[in-house]
Amino acid sequence: MALEQKTVSTFKQILKIEGISKSFVKDGKKVQVLEDVSFEAREGSFVSIIGPSGCGKTTLLRIIDGLVKPDSGKVLFNGKPVTSPPPKMGFVFQQFGLLPWRTVRKNVEFGLELRGVNPEEKKKIAEGYIKLVGLEGFENHYPHELSGGMQQRVGLARALAIDPDVLLMDEPFASLDMQTRELFQRELLKIVKGALPKTTLFVTHNIDEAIYLSDEIVLMTARPGKVYEIIKVDLPQERWKEDIRAHPEFIRLRQKIWKFLESQIIEKEMGENESGKA
Repeated sequence: MALEQKTVSTFKQILKIEGISKSFVKDGKKVQVLEDVSFEAREGSFVSIIGPSGCGKTTLLRIIDGLVKPDSGKVLFNGKPVTSPPPKMGFVFQQFGLLPWRTVRKNVEFGLELRGVNPEEKKKIAEGYIKLVGLEGFENHYPHELSGGMQQRVGLARALAIDPDVLLMDEPFASLDMQTRELFQRELLKIVKGALPKTTLFVTHNIDEAIYLSDEIVLMTARPGKVYEIIKVDLPQERWKEDIRAHPEFIRLRQKIWKFLESQIIEKEMGENESGKA
């Protein structure tokens, strides 16, 4: 399969999250994780979700993918409610999620196997995406023979191989060192904003990462997670071509987001202290 560059509109709504709330029971007590979360993603956009630890970011991503059912609210994907994992959503996990007994190529082929793609086409597609993520020559290696960064490339290739309309990414670079992380950020943008445009929803704790990657940033409050603000990132689209981290707008956004997160962390700690005294 030839990996031809696609052009997409940035205006068509592809994903809509409406009033999502979710609670769990822990130690016999109800814990409200998410409360009335609403936002949307347009086709071809890159949206990051950032908030204090425990605010429900990963739970929200799993609800969007249909892996977890919300208590209330709904997710619309191309106008249809999500009730189970949609075939046209790809998921890249923080811990890679590779099958250790399968080679790189066999891992990338996994989703295609589930869709019944014939062996010849499956191999051709997988090898195309392995080349796209820079792992050509490693097709027959096993996960334990690869570095963490290389394993994450395999996870990305596997998610892309099914040609998803939406790519969900749950802190995929969290376990990488800073230099490798920044390299991956640039390479990811070159793929999802350049070679193979994809609507991307990205969970992160890293402020700089969110600003560098995103068209929009969804700021979430401490638990229960609510949408505090949706920030438009007014920076050049082809960010991999220049150093934008010294851009005045980048610095302004970093200060704005950090000030909000700092206030949320302090508020959360004070609430926990008061709860402990009760």
